[in-house]
Amino acid sequence: MSNADDRATARRALIVIGLVLATLVGLALLWATRRVLVWGLVAAFLAVALKPLVDRVERRMVRRRALATLLVFLATFVVLAALGAMIVLPLVDELGRFADRAPDLIHEARAGRGPVGEALNRFHLRRYADTHAEQIQRYGSRLGEPAVGVLRGVLQIVAAVVTVVVLAYLMVLEAPKIISGTLKLVGDGAAERLRRIGRDSSRIITGYLSGNLLISVICGGLTFGVLFLLGVPFAGVIALVVALADLIPLVGATLGAIVAAGAGFLHSPTAGVVVLVFFVVYQQVENHLLQPVIMARAVRLNPLTVLVSVLLAAELAGLVGALLAIPVAGIGQVLLREFARTGRQALPVPAPDVPVRRPAGRRAPADGNPPPAGG
Repeated sequence: MSNADDRATARRALIVIGLVLATLVGLALLWATRRVLVWGLVAAFLAVALKPLVDRVERRMVRRRALATLLVFLATFVVLAALGAMIVLPLVDELGRFADRAPDLIHEARAGRGPVGEALNRFHLRRYADTHAEQIQRYGSRLGEPAVGVLRGVLQIVAAVVTVVVLAYLMVLEAPKIISGTLKLVGDGAAERLRRIGRDSSRIITGYLSGNLLISVICGGLTFGVLFLLGVPFAGVIALVVALADLIPLVGATLGAIVAAGAGFLHSPTAGVVVLVFFVVYQQVENHLLQPVIMARAVRLNPLTVLVSVLLAAELAGLVGALLAIPVAGIGQVLLREFARTGRQALPVPAPDVPVRRPAGRRAPADGNPPPAGG
C-alpha cells in the first residue's frame, strides 16, 4: 500500500473518530440541559396555543403587541387562579373539619368503632398496629426527614412554572419579528413552504389542546355524575380535580381515579368500589376509543397512529413524552408531506419511448429478432 493510500485511510479514520466524538458531546450536552430544553418546549407549545388569541386581540382591541400579549396572559392566569381557588378552598375547609374531628376519629379507631375502626377490624390492621407499634412509631418519626427534599422540589416546580411563563410571553411577543426575520433569510419558495408548515403545525397544536380539553370535560362530567348519584360529598370539586388530572394522557385518569376512589371509600365501601370499577372501565374506553378518535379528528391523524405514538413516547420519555407525542407526530406528518412532495417534484420525468424507424421494404420477423444482414 502506498503512502497516499495510508494518508487517505488515516484521514477517513480521523473523520469517523471526530464524528463519533462530536455526537457523544452533543448527546451529553442535550442530557445536561434536558430540563431547560423541556421548559423551552413546553413554553413553545403554550406560545403557539395563545398566539392566535393575542393576534385577534391586537387586531380588534389594542394596537400594541405588548399590551395585547399582557392582557391575554393575565386573562389566562385569572382563569387558572379561579379554577385553583375552586379546588383549594373547599379542600382546605374539609381539611379543617377533618383536623377538628381527628381526636374523635382516633379514639373511635382505637375502640374499634366508627368507619376507621371497622376498616381496621375488617382488614386485621388493628392487630398489626398493636404488634408493630414501635416500628410504626419509628417510621412516623422519619416522615419529617425528607422535608428539605420536598421543599426543594416545590421550589423547582415554582421556578419551572415562572420560567415557562416568561419564555412563552417573550415568544408570543417577539413572534412577528422572529417570523419575518426568518422568512427574509430564505427565498420566496422556501418562505411559502415555511409559512405552510408553521400554519399547519399551529393548527395541530391548537387541535391537540382543544381535543385534550374536550376529553377532560367528558371525564369530569361523568365523574361528577357517578359521585353525585352515590352521594359522595364535594362531588363537584373532586370531579374538577379529576378533569384537571385527566389532561395528562394515559396516566391522568389513573391519578384522578385515586382521588375519586379515596373520597368514595371515605364515604362508604360500596361507593368506593363503584367508583373504582367506573374508572377501570372508563380508562380503557378513553385510552382505546375516546383519545384516538377525538385526537384523530382534532389533529387529523389516523387513530392507530395516535395510539401507537402515545404508547411509544410514554415508554421512551415517560410523562413528557406522553404529553408531546400526539403534536410531535402531527408535526412530523406535516414535514413528511412537505418534503415528500418536494422529492416527488424533483424526480426526473422519464422520456417517452420513440419508435424505431426501419428502412422501407424491410420487415421485422415474427420472432422479434433483427433480419440477417443482406436479407
